[in-house]
Amino acid sequence: MEMSTSKNSPRIVLACRNPGTKLTNNLLSLAFFLRDTLILLWSIFSLPLRVAVQRSNFRRLLRTVEALSDLGPELTAEREFAQTARVMLSTLIEAAGAREGALFVFSDRPSLLTSIAAEGFVLLPEPAIIPLLPRHVHALTVTRGPVVLNATNYDNFLSSNGNVAPELFKCVAPLKVGGKLVGLVVLGRREGDTLYENDELEALSLLCNYVALAVQNHSLTQTLAQRISENLRLMASLHGFYDNALEAFATAIDVKHVNIHGHSLRVGRYAAAIGEALGIEAGEVAALRSAGYLHDIGKVVVDKYIFGKPGALDPREFREMAEHTVIGHQIVSNVQFPWPRIPEIVRWHHERADGSGYPDGLVSDEVPMPVRIIALADTFDAMTSERPYRDPHSVGGTVSELVRLAPQKYDPNAVQALLIQLRRDAVGSNRVPFLEHMSVNIAPGDIDQLAASLQHKLTNGKLYLT
Repeated sequence: MEMSTSKNSPRIVLACRNPGTKLTNNLLSLAFFLRDTLILLWSIFSLPLRVAVQRSNFRRLLRTVEALSDLGPELTAEREFAQTARVMLSTLIEAAGAREGALFVFSDRPSLLTSIAAEGFVLLPEPAIIPLLPRHVHALTVTRGPVVLNATNYDNFLSSNGNVAPELFKCVAPLKVGGKLVGLVVLGRREGDTLYENDELEALSLLCNYVALAVQNHSLTQTLAQRISENLRLMASLHGFYDNALEAFATAIDVKHVNIHGHSLRVGRYAAAIGEALGIEAGEVAALRSAGYLHDIGKVVVDKYIFGKPGALDPREFREMAEHTVIGHQIVSNVQFPWPRIPEIVRWHHERADGSGYPDGLVSDEVPMPVRIIALADTFDAMTSERPYRDPHSVGGTVSELVRLAPQKYDPNAVQALLIQLRRDAVGSNRVPFLEHMSVNIAPGDIDQLAASLQHKLTNGKLYLT
């Protein structure tokens, strides 16, 4: 801050102590107040002492202005609010000449004061909680400026039902924005246990106007964060409900034959794990899991005999089996899921990149990525599970075959993600296993060799020098 005078009038140039600090719109008035106050004070100080205020009062006013100049950058600093609250409280205590003080925020559901900063008090809990009755809220709201407390008026402003005795406090200063209570500053004893004088109370009142803005901004932020958190919990609960319900559907789908029990559940979990290894966002991973649970829902109308037939299916039986994709699509298309791609996944999970799949003979990029992931998970579980016409393949043999068939039939990136999850199981990483119902009978080095072979196929055997 720079001051200079001329013959006609004083001139003051006001500069922030931290030039990089940006004042918010709510705090711009602080800068204008500082300017006008300093002009007034300099004018007074320039007059003869017989007209000016006493020097002691002038020094006190200067300390108040200095506190305001310190408070401005504190209110706009980008840091944790708890630290800002402590700095604000220290400024208020110093300006009022107090030894003890605390800063409370007010919440109206229920009406409650909760401390966010305290200084000097020996017996103050952390946090201190003071429930308020409607009459207390009303008294604090209509009160103008700080109030000195005594034995006759404690009960007007504070209740004794919290975890702190109101008798500890000698002064209260409501924090209000737009006539609405947002918090409270309480002060304890002064040096020498003297009473608070009008000058200290006026300085405290002035500072509290700006502290109230900071407390309100914090409360609004906390309320927004709480609402977001509640919405996320609600969404998680909703997804959990869907997950549990769809797991029940998946179990019902596979009930027709003992050889496919758990198939739909495993496909959903494999697909979700492959999606995670691919770096797909959580919402899409949840969609993959749900689509895996439902991918075979059309099989509920397929003759149970076909599931248990020990030999190859004849053309009629194969057509009936293949129709489960179309029937499943018809079933789920009439359901409003949180994930809009489930119907196409149910219809196309037997499509293959080379056009050899069914029911629509899609080729290459016509097959969406979520469909490719479900197709791979479906095939992996089918090959590693027992069937009436064959024994289960080993994990090593299955992934070797999948690598051989990529990219002609299976998406190579999805196969690579499958290898990543299997390798994590093989090295015993500290997480939920990818394969919960069987052991990984392939060494990490063999998985690495398969991954290298897959990469070699994708680059057509080209070598790149680095």
